[in-house]
Amino acid sequence: MGLQLVTDSAADLPENIINQFDIVVEPLTVNLDDKVYRDGETIKPVELFHGMREGRVYKTAQVSVGQFKDLFTKYAQEKQSCLYLAFSSELSGTCQAAVIASAQVREDFPDFEIEIIDTKCASLGEGMVVYKTAQLIEDGVSREEVIEAARFYADHMEHIFTVDDLEYLYRGGRVSKASAFIGGVLNIKPILDVEEGRLIPIEKKKGRKRVFKRILGLMEERGMDISGQEIAISHGDDLEAAEKLADMIRERFKPKRIIINMISAAIGAHAGPGTLSVFFLNDNYNK
Repeated sequence: MGLQLVTDSAADLPENIINQFDIVVEPLTVNLDDKVYRDGETIKPVELFHGMREGRVYKTAQVSVGQFKDLFTKYAQEKQSCLYLAFSSELSGTCQAAVIASAQVREDFPDFEIEIIDTKCASLGEGMVVYKTAQLIEDGVSREEVIEAARFYADHMEHIFTVDDLEYLYRGGRVSKASAFIGGVLNIKPILDVEEGRLIPIEKKKGRKRVFKRILGLMEERGMDISGQEIAISHGDDLEAAEKLADMIRERFKPKRIIINMISAAIGAHAGPGTLSVFFLNDNYNK
């Protein structure tokens, strides 16, 4: 049997890619008041963003140890080898839950083959690591090389993003209340990235036009052979802005393909409506 690829809903993968490569996606949990939802299954991102615009406050929870234990037990019983590419451990306990569950399953099935990789990525950054790994599995590459490549993609995936309203980052403890207020009044937009799995603010620009221009500049500075890449854009229910940014990227870099998808409810609950993110590699994997 081949290698079964597993990820979580924070990867923000488009449905067609999930189906094409038979990727198993374990949902994080989204909570509103006393109701519990499974990300992407019983709550869709459009519903969440609509609620956020109306002032509703959502909370999220990691994939549980029990969820992973049930999943891994199923594959252990079937003698199916697994590779789980996880949401950054710096942003969620989901990866650690998988590690705990895999150890429990191995007590009953010591021959169960499972590799867990903390991608240190989020949203379609994580998703692109999964997607590129899935392509290698489909091509019949050996298990060892697939794992090596997945680690490379995770280590070299760039995340550049901006948010439309600093208030949501304030709620998550990423910026101060004063910064959020001043940013809203002055139309200041932060530009952030992910370093070693953590969210890092790197610059601020006034107005989205300047933000887009700077994002392209950062792609130029950090990217490697962008014209030869498939890159990704995720958005917080703002397809028009995502497509505008995609057009600018096509004009400047002419990449092979741009994948656009809405941010999941689990990610969107912290980033908020209007978030825009771009993901690309800063090095080539040559094997």
